[in-house]
Amino acid sequence: MATTEGERLRIQLRWMIRRDMSEVLEIEQEAFEFPWADEDFTRCLRQRNCIGMVAEVGDSVVGFMIYELHRTRLHVLNFAVRRSHRRLGVGAQMMGKLFSKLSVERRDRILLEVRERNLPAQLFFRSLGYRAITVLKDFYEDTTEDAYLMQFLSAEAAAEVMPRRMAG
Repeated sequence: MATTEGERLRIQLRWMIRRDMSEVLEIEQEAFEFPWADEDFTRCLRQRNCIGMVAEVGDSVVGFMIYELHRTRLHVLNFAVRRSHRRLGVGAQMMGKLFSKLSVERRDRILLEVRERNLPAQLFFRSLGYRAITVLKDFYEDTTEDAYLMQFLSAEAAAEVMPRRMAG
């Protein structure tokens, strides 16, 4: 899908519904070496604190995100954009929607894990303000690969953890 620099795709973000699953599974298969199965999505989305979101262009799902709501944080479990729509702002708009859910009073951070070998994802999340905070050894069940635990802090939370400097 060709767009000129500065032109934004018309993306609609909405809650994931059952009929989205065939397109979500296509994107999942295309994006990951070890993709989630339909049952993995179903099991996750049946939990009260688990939410699915899709990005649509026209009538097509071009990206999705699964995340959990916790008392003080959001945790992204799965996130992917159709290969043909990468680098067009789809992922950034989905993340922007998630950033808008952060608040000082309640959830002030977003956590996610990224495979050690997934440099494009690491760079994408870093460009949005995420920082790797620890290495999770042998994190994945399908391989012995490590993961980076990455965190995004709301501006208010980030200000609280920054070292305070005295003038003079």
